[in-house]
Amino acid sequence: MELLGIHHVAAITTDIQKCYDFYHQILGMKLIKETVNQENTTSHQLYFGDREGSPGTVITFFESKKGRHHQKGTDAIFAYALRVPTDRSLYAYKLRFDDYQVRHDAVIQLHGKHALPFYDCDDRLVYLISDENNTGILSGIPDDLSPVESIHQINGVGPVLLNINHTLVTASVLHQIMGMARAGAYQHRESNEAVEVFKMAEGGNGGEVHLLQQNTPVAKIGAGGINHVAFRVKDINAALEVLNKAEISHSGIIDRHYFKSLYFRDLSGVLFELATDEPGFTVDEPVDSLGSSFSIPQVLEYQRHEIQTHLKPIKKGE
Repeated sequence: MELLGIHHVAAITTDIQKCYDFYHQILGMKLIKETVNQENTTSHQLYFGDREGSPGTVITFFESKKGRHHQKGTDAIFAYALRVPTDRSLYAYKLRFDDYQVRHDAVIQLHGKHALPFYDCDDRLVYLISDENNTGILSGIPDDLSPVESIHQINGVGPVLLNINHTLVTASVLHQIMGMARAGAYQHRESNEAVEVFKMAEGGNGGEVHLLQQNTPVAKIGAGGINHVAFRVKDINAALEVLNKAEISHSGIIDRHYFKSLYFRDLSGVLFELATDEPGFTVDEPVDSLGSSFSIPQVLEYQRHEIQTHLKPIKKGE
């Protein structure tokens, strides 16, 4: 199968309002879609991204107030990075984090790139990673209405970091099934274990998966955790054939209204999604109005009143 880069990352939040406040007001990401979790219509789902909601710039959250809290461990996605234009952007965000009392660590290196680790509204580890010396998949388009200056705004998602007990199996799926190439390795700052880097398409921050092996208890995904990573797939039907030929169980192709999806797990249990670029987030809102209204996929439109009745409205700031 041919992958074009990271499409989006999906995470679980304990409080959708706090999530909006953090990712929009503090990080400056544009809310590109306010909708409902299609798997649980009593739960909000928010998408953040660049000005146009471009694939590769998107992170989405759905709310889980009553479920278990995430328990960290292996066989899970343990972190994701958000791309910023320059090393100076990291410093600009550090000052912003200090102003908003956001917990963060010192700047580190991730595969040769400067990165600022911080902890979001759910105490989830996230990295801001500099594109200053980055090559490969292009970044997104700044939003003039962001509370963060355009020269420093988050402009993409990636790399994504996996913590796996038995990396040979996951590495085989990334390389042999999904067609990613091995692109080097580096040493993890805390465990000193080797982190293997895989790339897709042109590579770079927007096209990398970092694979760390640690022999610790398996994670239990819950609120505050990362549910899955989605990769941009050029031909979803061809990808389906690859999974069938390899006898890998999958969801079948699902219409998510904004893109089509195909889900599967490797033997470690990590959930992967293959997603199309089309039709995109402007299918029901123009670029200038993205995220301004409550959007519902056509298949759920008949339930709009009932759905909105059970969802607490999100207070949106400018």
